[in-house]
Amino acid sequence: MYSEQKRLKTDLRIFLGVVCALMVLGLIFVYSSSSVFALEKCGSAHYFVKKQCFGILLGFFALLITRFLPLSIIESCSSLFYLGALGLTALTFVPGLTLKIHGSNRWLSLGGFSFQPSELLKITLLMYLAAYLTKMTGKRNSIKSYIPFLVLFGAGCLLLLKQPDFGMTVTLALTVFLIFFIMQINTKLLLGAAALSIPVGAALIYMRSYRLKRITTFFNPWSDPQGSGFQLIQSLIAIGSGSWWGVGISNSRQKFFYLPMQHTDFIFAIIAEETGFIGALLIILLYILFLYFGMRIASKLTDPFAMIVTLGFVTMTSLQATINIAVTTGMLPTKGIGLPFISYGNSSLICSLAMIGLIMNCVAHNRNG
Repeated sequence: MYSEQKRLKTDLRIFLGVVCALMVLGLIFVYSSSSVFALEKCGSAHYFVKKQCFGILLGFFALLITRFLPLSIIESCSSLFYLGALGLTALTFVPGLTLKIHGSNRWLSLGGFSFQPSELLKITLLMYLAAYLTKMTGKRNSIKSYIPFLVLFGAGCLLLLKQPDFGMTVTLALTVFLIFFIMQINTKLLLGAAALSIPVGAALIYMRSYRLKRITTFFNPWSDPQGSGFQLIQSLIAIGSGSWWGVGISNSRQKFFYLPMQHTDFIFAIIAEETGFIGALLIILLYILFLYFGMRIASKLTDPFAMIVTLGFVTMTSLQATINIAVTTGMLPTKGIGLPFISYGNSSLICSLAMIGLIMNCVAHNRNG
């Protein structure tokens, strides 16, 4: 038993080391990719990296809260946390409170501060799902037992689609499906969800012309190189320019107003341009290590809630990284999803660090249990 706990502790240290490495690289490349844009738009080349540092500081406090808050309280209040996040997400539709960026109502603006409540919705969903499945022990083959969860989950998806945030909706749905699959939930429910997702997804794409445009652009971005295909083409130019070793950190040419969202959704393209194939491969390797050691930690946890919530966060983060890199390299249509722990975005960073604190809490609870 002692050796097992020791291995779990070692896995956690490596896992935390990977997260720290991703955040350090994030600071380097947020500054490198945003410096020209920040100097032109905000008057300071350090504007975005300073805000990212502030996000890490706030995230550290969130990490401490979730690390030391009793796990039993987190589990018992998980449904309330999720309902609160649903309420905050709904507030993005209230005039005067919402901050509209790139045509989407995803941000709340309160007291001079803005944040994205869907990031909070994402992590509270994982807590709620973990607590729900823990309670369903012995009843996991009954489809009726999942109706309350599916109703609340559906409400969250509807709010996200209304904003609109199709990428986040897809990520959440895939995460829930994968957790159900790994936990060997009712096969009929999984097959039904998979079959239903095809016509629903097709209908959602057809209902919004810009989503359909993204699909056609994905297949042939050169059909509209100055319009819908511009961002992907510039991303591919950045990646191709990097060759094996890159043009050097801070020497990107695409950041000079060629590649939009160069410090958020398309930061991986700048990394590939500046550090080449070797640097891009290092980033991918770090996410593989994140997935591997995260899964090792989850498999060693004896508490069902702790195991499922760790599994959920590792799965969701790995999915986000995979989707972001696939979009940047032209293997998936544009989704508007950042690169976890690296892309600029304080809401995502704070919530992700809160989940890291919760995983640390789960490991500590396992050791003391």
